[in-house]
Amino acid sequence: MQRIADLVRDLIRTLYLRGRIAQVAPQVAVDLIVWAIAVPLAVWLRFEFRIPAANNLGIVVVMAATLLLQVVFGLLFSLYRGRYSYGSFDEVVGLTSTVAATAVAVGVPMLFWGPLVGAPRSTMLIATPIAFVAMAASRYLKRLALERGQRPGEHAHATLVYGAGAVGSQLVRSMRTDPESAFRAVGIVDDAPQLRGAIRHGVPVLGSLEDLEDVVERTDATHLVVAIARADAAFLRQVNDRAMQCGLQVLVMPPFSDVLAGRRQVKDLRSISIEDIVGRHPVDTDVASIAGYLRGRRVLVTGAGGSIGAELCRQVADWEPSELIMLDRDESALQQVQLLVHGHGLLSTPEVVLADIRDAETIVSLFRERQPEVVFHAAALKHLPMLEQYPAEAWKTNVVGSLNVLRAAEAAGVETFVNISTDKAANPTSVLGHSKRVAERLTASFADSTKMRYLSVRFGNVLGSRGSMVPTFASLIDAGGPLTVTHPDITRYFMSIPEACQLVIQAGAIGSPAEVLILDMGEPVRILDIAKRMISMSGKRIEIVFTGLRPHEKLHEDLVSVDEAAQSMVHPKISHATVPPLAPEDLDRQRWDSHWRREHSADVAHEQTEVLGSATAPIGPLFVNGLPVR
Repeated sequence: MQRIADLVRDLIRTLYLRGRIAQVAPQVAVDLIVWAIAVPLAVWLRFEFRIPAANNLGIVVVMAATLLLQVVFGLLFSLYRGRYSYGSFDEVVGLTSTVAATAVAVGVPMLFWGPLVGAPRSTMLIATPIAFVAMAASRYLKRLALERGQRPGEHAHATLVYGAGAVGSQLVRSMRTDPESAFRAVGIVDDAPQLRGAIRHGVPVLGSLEDLEDVVERTDATHLVVAIARADAAFLRQVNDRAMQCGLQVLVMPPFSDVLAGRRQVKDLRSISIEDIVGRHPVDTDVASIAGYLRGRRVLVTGAGGSIGAELCRQVADWEPSELIMLDRDESALQQVQLLVHGHGLLSTPEVVLADIRDAETIVSLFRERQPEVVFHAAALKHLPMLEQYPAEAWKTNVVGSLNVLRAAEAAGVETFVNISTDKAANPTSVLGHSKRVAERLTASFADSTKMRYLSVRFGNVLGSRGSMVPTFASLIDAGGPLTVTHPDITRYFMSIPEACQLVIQAGAIGSPAEVLILDMGEPVRILDIAKRMISMSGKRIEIVFTGLRPHEKLHEDLVSVDEAAQSMVHPKISHATVPPLAPEDLDRQRWDSHWRREHSADVAHEQTEVLGSATAPIGPLFVNGLPVR
């Protein structure tokens, strides 16, 4: 008993020091009043609506013991320590434990000594359910009152929530308990027939997507939030198209992984973007395999300041490497990735390295000093038309730069080397494609010589990367157009940056030496369709101009070369293939330069023939935005 008394005294002192007595005192008072009513009521019911005068003392004794033990057990089970949300399941569990412990502590002795003090043995058996129901009801009523006072005002947008599952339910509750929320939940939409009429935190399920027009008329909603954690692009396109027909603005929640990691909240909504409806590919990650080769290891990322490199750094940091080394030749880009990963841009700490992969001596020295165990090689030149004009730069960076990193990795004993490639390396026709194909083959060669896990990962376009199509289109739309597309039938594979990087990291866990792992990009998408959808989402009238395919640009990209047999073996979204190794001594710079000089001369001659071949054709219409129409 002394130990319990000391514990109670310490808990009371803690409560006082933390200023929580004022917070819990009203609820404690309510609970004690409930017991003070429940105990006499139980005796009154036991004696058929009358209490013999001889039982008054026993009632007082039982009541006093019950009140004391309610407080003691309430502190022990944290019911009166301000740790639970009002009316939450956790508080119900604490309340149940407290009431049950109090009932047992008082009721069991009464079985033996109840008649001696003039109290019926069944007092606690009758009083306990009465007290529990009353205490639970008081908490629920308090929760209702608090939530009603915290609801957003009339200024908030009337909003429909798509999805009545756990995520949608949590979002509805968040909207209804935040007075500052810009959105007010007025209804739920769900395609499950059995959920029609269901209630989630006071908001009803009003129908399915097919009933959306009727639901909008009934609620005057202006926004629709998609509250489905793993919605893919096809589903979001369907929802967005239907919502636009009904005049609704579509919003999406942050990625569920960000919510779980604490980086974002469920209520952090944003407008749906083109990345959501084109490149969203939910990814299942094998956590154990990734943790096995990243956690506690020294990891280096080249091209860390780029779009892919920066996201790789962010995701790798989540796997708790012993050291994350971020290398780039752009100091401003390094500052941005340091802000992203570490929350500061001091540029004075050793995790950021300013170096150029073209500088072989510096790269080798760095690797020997820092001894990375895992390398993600993302540094590269990537713009196809620019490299067509300057093929020597592709050689210096994509070929020789990759070779420098591979040699440095070999010298430092790197165990896992992941070369980031592109779909343009499959059946290459451009300078970019050929340079990345050579980098794949060099990686395979070093896998053979080191017997380590050196491999390449190949995927298509990533949405939203710096200088890519979507930001370019957005800039053209903001400027009022026209929006330029090379060909009405041109298609490309697309994936968002986070999803691509997630699969790249997964590929590093399951790939074998000398392999090329090919990410499943879904179905190819017509560029024209993306352009039209972005114009529609902007609400502007923008002209689309076709400029013609650029030199060596494909109408349709490939993910697998004609001589490769790719098959999915471990992960359903990652296929495995092999490329023939290319030894560094077999590289021929003169052959590269002479080949692309001939190709460039042929392209120029072809363009001149197109322009000058017909004496009667006017020259002006053959050019749009300075580019020849093919």
